Amino acid sequence: MASSNSIPVLLVFLMISAGLSGCFGDDSKELERGIPGGLTLACLSDDKYTSMVVEIDYESGYLPEQTSIDLVKTRLEQVCNKPQGIEILLTETDFGHEGQWSSNDVREKGWNAKLNDPERGSTLYWQAIFPSGQYANDGVLGVAVDASTVAVFGDAVDDAEGPIFNRPSAEEIENSVLVHEFGHLLGLVNLVYESPVEHEDEEHEGHSNNEDSVMYWAIESANIGNIITGQLPDDFDSDDLNDLAGMLSGEIETNNQLWTN
Repeated sequence: MASSNSIPVLLVFLMISAGLSGCFGDDSKELERGIPGGLTLACLSDDKYTSMVVEIDYESGYLPEQTSIDLVKTRLEQVCNKPQGIEILLTETDFGHEGQWSSNDVREKGWNAKLNDPERGSTLYWQAIFPSGQYANDGVLGVAVDASTVAVFGDAVDDAEGPIFNRPSAEEIENSVLVHEFGHLLGLVNLVYESPVEHEDEEHEGHSNNEDSVMYWAIESANIGNIITGQLPDDFDSDDLNDLAGMLSGEIETNNQLWTN
């Protein structure tokens, strides 16, 4: 959770504090299934896994936008070496859950819905769930709970859509939040490594201090709807990309890996 966690077009934020403690799962069951970033090398390298499946399990009425699906595939293809390709698998799912979601709810319901374990044969499986309801911490739009599982809360995304002209749309917010959460599965920022560049926000651990990075701390909170002008970031910045390249090459030490090359 993120309780700790070059502007070509100026982004103006109304800094209204929102609860960010839902960004990462925080209980002991994480240890059984890895922490966010625990399968970073498995994704970046093709030494063990030559293909990848992103399983998107969504509740009825919560199918993510096609732009979000295409975008997360593109972003993963840009950084993960998977010569046999990356596939998106969409499955409508009844999670059997009502009301608010805790990180453990996301983890347990997500794993119950998984069609395959994350590490199976030469294919790596990651999962995003799109459930009904909202996260227990107010204002949290998305959460990464272990090494292979994230959630995006569509109701919270809709609520974050700005009512004023030129505020970001729900679709734009969903695009950024989904990529952001998969960025955490890639270990960004400093979740399983220490960057040689100081680009982690001092007040929001695991997040970028650059408003042009999709890993910027406000992306997964209700603050995202307070952007008055400009376009939401939906891509990793140069520091993020350099961190990923450094982990892949071995120049940056990577910790807490479920699999290492």
